[in-house]
Amino acid sequence: MDISISSSFLPHDDPDASLAFYRDVLGFEVRDDVGYDGMRWITVGPAGQPGTSIVLQPPAVDPGVTEDERRVIAEMMAKGTYAGILLSTPDVDSVFDRLQAGDAEIVQEPIDQPFGVRDCAVRDPAGNLIRIQQAR
Repeated sequence: MDISISSSFLPHDDPDASLAFYRDVLGFEVRDDVGYDGMRWITVGPAGQPGTSIVLQPPAVDPGVTEDERRVIAEMMAKGTYAGILLSTPDVDSVFDRLQAGDAEIVQEPIDQPFGVRDCAVRDPAGNLIRIQQAR
């Protein structure tokens, strides 16, 4: 079976701040930027990897989400416990330096993990946890 990941989704509560983080700090390409009814979906991805994207979307836009669920999602986003993504790089230390220079919220500086990677962690402007790892 030949299956690949095309897109993953992360919520945003400030599309301009999220766009600046993913484009200007992480260096991702902007692939699409679509507005509808006062909301915005922004698709970004790493240069040279056109088949892999992250869609930054307004949280809880599904019509099946209740008001109580929307409140919980907003609370979890504010605490940084709602969503996250794992990225990889051949040089986590240089990526971390770029993140730090871009005023990203640092969660963990680069360290060697006992499970065989060197990684760091930051939060994007919406509070999503972004772990970045380098294989050792």
